[in-house]
Amino acid sequence: MAGDKKVYTLAEVSTHSDRKDCWLVIDGKVYDVTKFLEDHPGGDEVLLAVTGKDASNDFEDIGHSSTARAMLDEFYVGDIDSASIPTNRKYTPPKQPYYNQDKTTDFVIKLLQVLVPLLILGLAFGVRFYTKSSTA
Repeated sequence: MAGDKKVYTLAEVSTHSDRKDCWLVIDGKVYDVTKFLEDHPGGDEVLLAVTGKDASNDFEDIGHSSTARAMLDEFYVGDIDSASIPTNRKYTPPKQPYYNQDKTTDFVIKLLQVLVPLLILGLAFGVRFYTKSSTA
């Protein structure tokens, strides 16, 4: 097999993305899994969903057995041109500045944080004073 290695681009592999012709890219190698679609334990939709991209992470996340890895050899058709695979970029959302349209809201909240406990304390003293003086 080493002598007849063909190198495919991701664009070429992505043209093979239906039930009659399904190719996958896993760990830099291209596999024609068309004959395996009906036998795949996870169903053919799982395989069809990862065509046209590097499916290595999806393959590893599932935790395939050594038997499943050995089966890949019979579906091998060539290697992938690594330059044709886009690099994975982690999305980081832009930082949003803190914006408080109504600055009086902060003041009211801080004021209530002080006044409510004082009001409860005053009410407790009032109840205590009233109940103590009425029993005497």
